[in-house]
Parts: sequence; C-alpha cells; structure tokens
Amino acid sequence: MRNRWSLRVLASDSMATLDHVDLELLAALSEDPRATVVALAERLRLSRNTVQARMARLERAGVFHSFERAISTEVLGFPLQAFLSIGVRQPQLPVITDELRRIPEVVQVYGVSGQVDLLALVACRDARHLFDVDARILSVDGVERTETSLVMSEAIPYRVTGLMELARRER
Repeated sequence: MRNRWSLRVLASDSMATLDHVDLELLAALSEDPRATVVALAERLRLSRNTVQARMARLERAGVFHSFERAISTEVLGFPLQAFLSIGVRQPQLPVITDELRRIPEVVQVYGVSGQVDLLALVACRDARHLFDVDARILSVDGVERTETSLVMSEAIPYRVTGLMELARRER
C-alpha cells in the first residue's frame, strides 16, 4: 500500500498539489519530452482525456518551464556564456530588472542574497560582444557594479529527475 503524499508547487498566486500520477506523468515526460498524449496514456495506463486534463492543469499551475530552455545559445550563434554578478541600488531593483529584460543577450536573471543582488546569465558571440553587453548593463541607472565569470563548461546540466525520484520515494 502506498503512503499518501503530495508535493506543493508554487505557481504564481496559487498552489498546485502533485500526486503520484502527476509525478509519474512528469517522469515519463522527462524521459521522452516529445511523447504524445496517446503514448503517455498507454505508458501510464490512463485514458487520453485524463492525461490531457492533467497536462493542462500542470501547465496552468506553472509546473513546466519555458521550452526556450531547451534551445542552445551556441547553435544560435552565441557560444560564449558568462555569469554577471550585479550590484544595484535596491530601491531601483524593479526598474533595473525591466531594463535587463530588454537586453536580448541576457538569458536569465536571479535575485540572490549575499554580496551581489542579481546573477545574470548572458550569451554572446565573443569576448568583445561580452564587453559591450557588460557596458550596457553598467549603463542601466541604478546598477553600481558587475563582476564577470566566464562559463568554461556545464558540469551538470539543468535537471530535476533526481528531485522527482526523491519526491516519488517520499510518498
């Protein structure tokens, strides 16, 4: 007999609860992201409508990240990646974030604790392009400093399968 278990996932202003079927569905999608609803239904021994309804609910709940995450910046012509640690004047953080969003080379930004306020991942064509992107970021009103760390390799790619397995074992 399985223990009753649920995982709470923050999704905008609402919370979604993932049950064992949701976790099995996510595991199947992780193994084969291009699987059709019919293939998932067969694999999980569920009806097509059940799988479709759960997929729609998971999407509405914000469980799935952007599919852009799976597109290589290198293939797009931007092989050089770097993390920029950005120090800002706190009261201007919302405006700064909006300005960073307008810079196409800024792939992702996290608000962090510690010595810096933001950690941005940027993708550039070469070192000169990176220098120019850094200068644009420094020109944003409220940005006080940046520190650049080149990405030399991706030691562990983005993954959540280990977390899903841990969640499935804990139920």
